Amino acid sequence: MTFLFYLTDSMSTMLVFSSVYTLALLFVSTKAEPNSKSCIEVRAAYSSKGFNVNDVPNKGVHEFFRELLDNAEHSLNDMFVRTYGLMYVHNAELFKHFFQELKRYYVSGSGAVNLDSMLSNFWEDLLERMFRLVNVQYEFSDAYMECVSRHTEQLKPFGDVPRKLRLQLTRAFVAARTFTRGLALMPEVVNKVSTVSASPSCVRAAMKMLYCPYCKGQVALKPCQNYCLNVMRGCLANQADLDTEWNNFLDAMLSLAERLEGPFNFESVMDPIDVKISEAIMNMQENSMQVSQKVFQGCGQPKPGNGFRSHRSVKETGFTGRFRPYSPDARPTTAAGTSLDRLTTDVKKRLKHAKKFWSTLPETVCAGERITSRDDCWNGTAKSRYESVVMGNGLANQVSNPDVEVDITKPDVVIRSQIAVLKEMTSWLKAAHSGNDISIDQDEDGSGGQESGSGCDSPSCEADRDIYFSIPPTPIKPRVVKVVHQETTGGDRMAHGSMALALCGLTLALLAPNWR
Repeated sequence: MTFLFYLTDSMSTMLVFSSVYTLALLFVSTKAEPNSKSCIEVRAAYSSKGFNVNDVPNKGVHEFFRELLDNAEHSLNDMFVRTYGLMYVHNAELFKHFFQELKRYYVSGSGAVNLDSMLSNFWEDLLERMFRLVNVQYEFSDAYMECVSRHTEQLKPFGDVPRKLRLQLTRAFVAARTFTRGLALMPEVVNKVSTVSASPSCVRAAMKMLYCPYCKGQVALKPCQNYCLNVMRGCLANQADLDTEWNNFLDAMLSLAERLEGPFNFESVMDPIDVKISEAIMNMQENSMQVSQKVFQGCGQPKPGNGFRSHRSVKETGFTGRFRPYSPDARPTTAAGTSLDRLTTDVKKRLKHAKKFWSTLPETVCAGERITSRDDCWNGTAKSRYESVVMGNGLANQVSNPDVEVDITKPDVVIRSQIAVLKEMTSWLKAAHSGNDISIDQDEDGSGGQESGSGCDSPSCEADRDIYFSIPPTPIKPRVVKVVHQETTGGDRMAHGSMALALCGLTLALLAPNWR
């Protein structure tokens, strides 16, 4: 049991990865009290395990992206009620459905919602409703309105707003949901790897390293550091093989985080979406006569409606809502200073600290007061200098390990499966970095999907001036409405495991099943 206590004490030094795990907990949906965003219980549990409580914020942010969506919906509703009045109220279900579909896309991706088709349907439906309003003096059959819808792209009644919004929404949503899934994957990998048990040769080597000095009455004799490294590198050989794909995964996460701070900023897309849609409506209002004439030429002259004067104007229909003119000097700044920017900056810092985590586990364990780097240490046979060469990390490097017999022909199945999982997630992250959507299954099997999206593969995404939307100098900020969050499969698993179990399990699970 002494060895277990030794490992427990050593693992308390692994604060770097615990910080990353904490961030993963904070960024994805977890089971918690429905009406509480408090982190009091997490902070208490974290502190009880000896970790720095400052690593846990006072308020949970795992609902950040969903709250932005909810906030944007309330903002649009409040602004459009004030601006368009009954004209909006009578058509509010169109916008409600628009946000419902956006939320479904964020949760389930293109497997549930084809974003391009959804946006096309939204603009077509909006055109039909507005076309009737600006041409209230005519009667239109369903067949006639289908003709109008078919020509939406050619007519461009809303100007360039639909194209710009499609690009922005695709890039921002793909980046946000893929990044969040990446954060959720980290503790999943840790939990899976923690189920790997130690080999009998590892148990024997650990027994020899820690207890054989007792047989000679040298109870205070500590293992030599290099001796400990060879034992732990042999015991953790399979785990070290995770390092390459783990680091590739973290690099892809860091790269996508850069996108979230810049051109794919979710917050900068959703916050002024009410202004963007209103800009499209104004474009239609201003060009209504030209649009109507083109429709009449292409779909035929409609029949006058009964009881309406043919010269009735747009103003008389009551559809007169307008925003005040925007100053060109009121361009939005970069993402700096937004909440998302602060969050991603913090995440990036902690992700960098998690690099090479698996390959440095032996160094983490073989440190502190339990070992010594002096020559008067236990080398496996006597109190003397350890002469053997220290093996490298990974399974292939253990063929000549002098202290642990490792069968390099039988890699651990669980470890190999997690390597494959990390590799697949990395490919999704890279696709999201280019603005392409690969549908990520919410289930544990993580089956892939087909790519679609903006195809943003060049650095020009960093400064895409064509995708800029003007916003009012003093945009209206709606009251933040906090909603009950949805539960996800990954979050359920994370909520049931404490921080200490996820961390200590990496090494403790190697030996605990063999010590009864």
